[in-house]
Formats: sequence, C-alpha cells, structure tokens
Amino acid sequence: MFQTFDIPSDRSQGPRRLAQLRDVLRAEALDGFLVPRADAHQGEYVAAKDARLAWLTGFTGSAGFCAALMDCAGVFVDGRYRVQVKQQVDGCFSPVNWPETDLSDWLLAQLPQGGKIGFDPWLHTISELQNLSDKLAGHIELAAVSHNLIDRIWGDQPQLPNRAVSAYPVEHAGESARLKRTRCGAELAQAGHDSVFLSQTDSIAWLLNIRGTDIPRVPVALCFAVLHKTGAVQLFIEPSATAQLTLDAGITIAAPAKMIGALSALSGVVRVDPTSCPSAIESLLQDAGCSLSYGPDPCVLPKACKNSVEIAGTITAHLRDAGAMCEFLAWLDAQPADTLSEIDVVRALEGFRQATGALKDISFDTICGAGPNGAIIHYRVTEDSNRAVKPGDLLLIDSGGQYLDGTTDITRTVAMGDVGNAEKSAFTRVLQGMIAMSRIRWPAGLRGRDLDLAARQPLWMAGQDYPHGTGHGVGSFLSVHEGPQRLSRASGQVLKPGMILSNEPGFYKEDAFGIRIENLIVVREAARLPSQTVPDMLTFQTLTWVPIDRNLIDLDLLSAQERAWLNIYHQTCYDQVAAGLSPAAQHWMQAACAEI
Repeated sequence: MFQTFDIPSDRSQGPRRLAQLRDVLRAEALDGFLVPRADAHQGEYVAAKDARLAWLTGFTGSAGFCAALMDCAGVFVDGRYRVQVKQQVDGCFSPVNWPETDLSDWLLAQLPQGGKIGFDPWLHTISELQNLSDKLAGHIELAAVSHNLIDRIWGDQPQLPNRAVSAYPVEHAGESARLKRTRCGAELAQAGHDSVFLSQTDSIAWLLNIRGTDIPRVPVALCFAVLHKTGAVQLFIEPSATAQLTLDAGITIAAPAKMIGALSALSGVVRVDPTSCPSAIESLLQDAGCSLSYGPDPCVLPKACKNSVEIAGTITAHLRDAGAMCEFLAWLDAQPADTLSEIDVVRALEGFRQATGALKDISFDTICGAGPNGAIIHYRVTEDSNRAVKPGDLLLIDSGGQYLDGTTDITRTVAMGDVGNAEKSAFTRVLQGMIAMSRIRWPAGLRGRDLDLAARQPLWMAGQDYPHGTGHGVGSFLSVHEGPQRLSRASGQVLKPGMILSNEPGFYKEDAFGIRIENLIVVREAARLPSQTVPDMLTFQTLTWVPIDRNLIDLDLLSAQERAWLNIYHQTCYDQVAAGLSPAAQHWMQAACAEI
C-alpha cells in the first residue's frame, strides 16, 4: 500500500543533534541558524533529503521552521500543529505560536544585543528574507551560508531522487504544452519581460504537461525551468529522468549542474516570483548583470483556473472516489464494535480506492483520528500512536486519491456508536458552516478572505472556531494543496471560475475529539436572478458526493433551508453513486441518504 505507519522522526535525537549544530555555529561565528520545512521549490511535501526540520527537531508537520540559537531553539508552528508539536519535539526545543509571534520579534527578544543569524539562501524566498531583513535592520545581521549547516552534521542524509518523468496526456490536460508555453510567454512579452525563472514543480509540470514521482503524494519531478517570451523553455533536470519522454523542439534539457551557467547567460529583463523563488537565484541573476523584475509566476493563475476538460475529469474522478468512500463507509458501519484500530481503518480505505483500478497514489497520508487523536488536525497514525477505535468515539477520516483525471480530498467524521450532546451540537454547527459555504453566491471580484466567515458564523455564535483556513486550492492530478486560491482570512486572491477549493470547517477539543466535514467545490458563474442588480455573480458547484453522518446531527439546530439542502445533497449522492456499488453498500446508502 502507499501509506506506511513508520515513525518518521525521533525526538530523542533532538538534544544531540542540536548540540552538534551549535558546535558548527561556534565554528562559523554565528549566533543562530534558520531551519525551514521548505525545500528549494517551496512545496508542501519534500524529499527525504530535504526533511531537515524533522531530522533536527522531530516535528514532521508540513509547515513550520526552527530558529536554533546558542541558548534556545524555537519551533514555529501554526494552529494546525499546536498539539502535534508538543508530542514530537524534545524539551530542548520550545514551540512558538506562529504567525501570532513573528520571527523577527522573537529574534530581537532573544538577542537584545544583536547577533548574526545564518540561513541557506536556497531554502528561503526573496520576499521572506527581504521582510525579515527589513525588520532586523540595524540590530541582527542575516548571513547566507554556502553549505547548509544541517547537511554538514547529517551523516546518513539521503540523496535526492531522480525518477523517470512521464507525459501527461492532452486528453486529461485539455491543452497542449505548446499552447500553454505560447500563452504564458505572451503574458511575459506583454509585461515587457524576456524570461521568467520557474522554481515551483507543479507549475513546471502543468506548463509542460509532464508528471513525476520524486515527491510522495504529489506527481511532480524535482526540476527548475526558464520560460522565455517566445514560449521556449529551458528545463533543468537530470537527462536520464526524461530519457523516455518526447519533447518538442521548443524545450531544451540540461542537468541541474549546468543551471548556474545557463542563468548567467540570460539577458534582458528576467522575472522572478518573490513569493516562491529562492533568494540564491536572485543573487545569481544579479551577479550575472540581469535586469530583474518581481512578479507572479505566470503559470500559477492559469493552472488554478481549470479548463472544461480538467473540470469534467475531476467530476469523473470524484464520482469514482465517492464510490470507494461509500464502499468503505458501508464496511466501517458493518464492523463489530471495538474490533478496529486506526491503522485498520486506513488500510481498509486505501484498499477500496485501490479496487477502483485507477488509483495512482493517495493525495496525502490519510488522517484517521479516533477520539482525542481527531483533535490533532494533521494527525498521521504510526505503529506507536495507533489507537483502538472505541464505542462512543468520533472518528475523523480525512483522505484523498490521485487519479489521472483528478485529485480528490474528502473528510468525514462518523459516530462509532452513541455520542454525547456536546459532540452533536458541535458537529451540527460545523455542518451548518459547510452548507453555508456550499450555498453562497457572491459578486465577482471578491477574494477568499471575503467568504471565509460564512463557514465560521454558526461556530462563532456558540463562541467556537477552528484554527485553520476554511479551504485550500486543489490541483488537477497535481498538488492537493494548490495556490493561489484559498478560503482564508489571509487570502487576497480573487476567486475565478474554474478554481477548485476545499470547503472544510471543523471543531477540535484537545484530548477529547475532533470534527471536520470536507467537500471539494469549484467556482462557476451563478445563474442570473430576476431581481439581480449586480452585473456578475459567482457560486460553487459541489464535486464530492458522499453521505454525511446523520447520526451526529442535532436536527433542532438546522433551519428549513439547511434541511432542504442536506436532503437534496443526499438524494444526489444516491442518484450519482449508488448504482455502481455492491449490494451491501447500496443497502447502507439507502439508510445513509434517507430524508430528514
């Protein structure tokens, strides 16, 4: 199976490794070193070689960083990982709530007399370092190191993968790579730019209609590229990875070792995206005498706005995945009480997806948290943490699949027997928020931050909330977490037709239970209303068709409109999915989709 249950880090090694790092700091006359989760591509998932934060601290979350100083070491994590970090790091590391606590403020408080902080310029973006440098100016110096300090002490550090790259068929992409290159090149020319450096692997995969297996769960290859205004592309990847790939004449391939020389030969105006481009690239281009322009990666927005072929594909993928989920939920409902563990559940679910015959990978490690483990927002079960699923537990299952025609992501929280009124009330408020986002209409031009509160309002009315965004973007057989679209207080991206997002409000009570309900949705134009005065309005189309546990709903809290939405949703689930299920799953679905 794709998922494993090994223990990915060892907190007991933290003190020894931190001491080794501090020895290097003394030798380099540094007062500290920054250890980010990110690699040079700023992706959410990293190769084993780039898992420096986990190796040093034991923290395995997908976002965060460590600031290791001579007498203290802070591990900065956002709201998703506040519980997890306490379980994974040794006491020599101090968890820091981020972004509530800014790194610059923390450094200034720890080093009131000033100091010198080292960083690897390949692992930090231009804007990240510029922002930090501005805040520390005159007090603390930032110093780029030529060889990552963690790499110096990581004796058995793995090598970077170099796996074969495959073509992504145009019947799934909906547009040829030649047309994409021409379109994005024309955008550069219109802006007066001669070329752009591309570091995000999913941008390159989308642009060239290629996919890879270098990173777990994300079908991308580790590579860099330069796109020219003519549409020509220089792709920097080991040639052996593309040996079986037929690329047209507009694409040239060179080994990564030759990239620095190739960048030095660029002329004219070169665009770099300050939010994703490594600081090292900025320095290389400046040293080469290039004229730099700072602007967005030209692939990001067109990649986010799926074409009609991609949307049709993702609809098909979600129906296939819904069938697997319904077979799984029917199986789960039929299991005798007190006979399953979290690992049993994860294995069974992956088996049902495998049975479709179309699964290429899971889209992320399944989050399966029973009882208190459900409150760990990005919980990953291991052989050590594996918990029995007990009667009365809430079981939170967040999972997804990678299929050639689409990427899925769904969360369902189910009652394992009778649960308390507090759990039902919280579940119902989360459901109300999910329904509100599903039904919303809005004037074109609004951003994710303008809609985020719709899902929170029912929880807010009870004095509750959740410490994560309401939704993230999703790719098309690419990353399950895709930008720039988000439903979040921090999202400034205008929502546009074709953007796929998750809709996943939640509620978490530490050491007790967790609740999340998640469907994927796609932005589309809204039908015009007779009374409408706003020129253009948008709405969401639901992609996910899997029943929601009716046993957890406090019907007295639902409005007539919310009941109507849920009944229509469940009827559609049955109509879309039931015919392809086994008799046992069909029987389960009849009850699961019954009208309330």
